[in-house]
Amino acid sequence: MDRSKVQEIIEQQVLTVAKAFEEKLDDEISALDRVDLDDIDALRERRLQQMKKMAEKRNRWISLGHGEYSEIQSEKDFFTVVKASERVVCHFYRENWPCKVIDKHMAILAKKHIETRFVKINAEKSPFLAEKLKIIVLPTLALIKNTKVDDYVVGFDELGGTDDFSTEELEERIARSQVIIFEGESSSLSLSKPHTRNVRQSQRSDSDSD
Repeated sequence: MDRSKVQEIIEQQVLTVAKAFEEKLDDEISALDRVDLDDIDALRERRLQQMKKMAEKRNRWISLGHGEYSEIQSEKDFFTVVKASERVVCHFYRENWPCKVIDKHMAILAKKHIETRFVKINAEKSPFLAEKLKIIVLPTLALIKNTKVDDYVVGFDELGGTDDFSTEELEERIARSQVIIFEGESSSLSLSKPHTRNVRQSQRSDSDSD
């Protein structure tokens, strides 16, 4: 095929693409022409109201301690936190290396997921809670939604069985209980809601020991 023929084909392809783009642009302009100014104002007002509500919600979350990973000092404070926030991830810990690993990831997730309150409490100093919630293995994360324990992350078994799991792996695991709003790319994890239990009446069975 000679060069003139090749050039002719390329020019034809360019014209075809340009024509399609022009038609699409014409359609968008026509659509805008059909939109009433009152409709545009209504859409703008609705968007502003949505932004205002989101800002108010964010400010409320921050006032409750969201966005930071903090320690609960007493069992009484635990119930105060759970009642105040719709979503809570509570790390039952003691002073050991595995719990410090969890601390590192929790501090990162607390800043990323401001919709959820991230806290920790010393399990050895909270015998009532540890007994009621059947906390045996440490670390244990209690995943709480609307004052009910939806799920637990116990030790590292679900995170590969080692302490070198990533923050993203823990994030995905917590997301399975819908206690955080997860926007990751993984589609392999089921987000079905597990059986819920009241914080005051929660029961679970564990064969593991500390």
